[in-house]
Amino acid sequence: MSVDRCVTGRAPKLVFSGLDSSVAGSVEELFAKNGHIVVSNAKNFRMESDVPLLIPEINADHLALLETQTKNRRWSGSIVTNPNCSTIVMTLALAPLCGFGLRKVVVSTLQAISGAGYPGVASLDILGNVLPHIPGEELKIETETQKILGALTGSEIVPHDVVISAQTTRVPVLNGHTALVSVELASNPTVDEVVAAFDSFRGRPQNENLPTAPSNPVRYVDDPTRPQPRLDVDSEGGMAITIGRLRECPVLDLKFIVLGHNTVRGAAGAAILNAELMRVEGLVD
Repeated sequence: MSVDRCVTGRAPKLVFSGLDSSVAGSVEELFAKNGHIVVSNAKNFRMESDVPLLIPEINADHLALLETQTKNRRWSGSIVTNPNCSTIVMTLALAPLCGFGLRKVVVSTLQAISGAGYPGVASLDILGNVLPHIPGEELKIETETQKILGALTGSEIVPHDVVISAQTTRVPVLNGHTALVSVELASNPTVDEVVAAFDSFRGRPQNENLPTAPSNPVRYVDDPTRPQPRLDVDSEGGMAITIGRLRECPVLDLKFIVLGHNTVRGAAGAAILNAELMRVEGLVD
């Protein structure tokens, strides 16, 4: 495999970007201006009004923003982003609940050290410890989720009006972000109705049988000791999330625990699935 500088010219039409946010913005814009399709894991363009923030099972229709993007920015290429890793895990769990009238979410995360990038977190900081602050993470969860669940109206996204309160922590787990979620739902569904919504949730990737798509993107387990990173993080090659312990919440309505693979479904796998969707939509040759 040849290694080249981040310059246009010899690069392929489709480019995956895993660059640090300190440099991603200018590099990705340069590639998009010069005709490349950039599928980005960086945060720089996620909240731009004309850039899709894509989870293909949830908001495949948001790809229509690309027409507005290329017109407004006068690019011959385009940029599509995937969300923050914790946002992807939680929002896949929330999407099946939108039909019940999703109003409020309180979430606390237990995030793996691999989410901090290589070489991760210093061992003397994380072993036997919990780090109670991940810079920028809480705001990403609170705002990105509203955009993803939002409705495409004409050439813009109207954010979902769900109110989210997030707290994020780093824990001594290698792979797998766990989220402890409580939700308020307008229609007051039963536990059985919510489990049925989780089990039946499918989207465009499953309908199109995309190569990277999990057959069941949301997996519910009845075992009260699950989900666990050691047992469940690699479900469907790391592309499915696992939910457990759904029960009534004395503060909101219901609460549950959700786990997903942060570097697969939360990063590289998400970007590949986005590109696969773009191909069936005729946006990638």
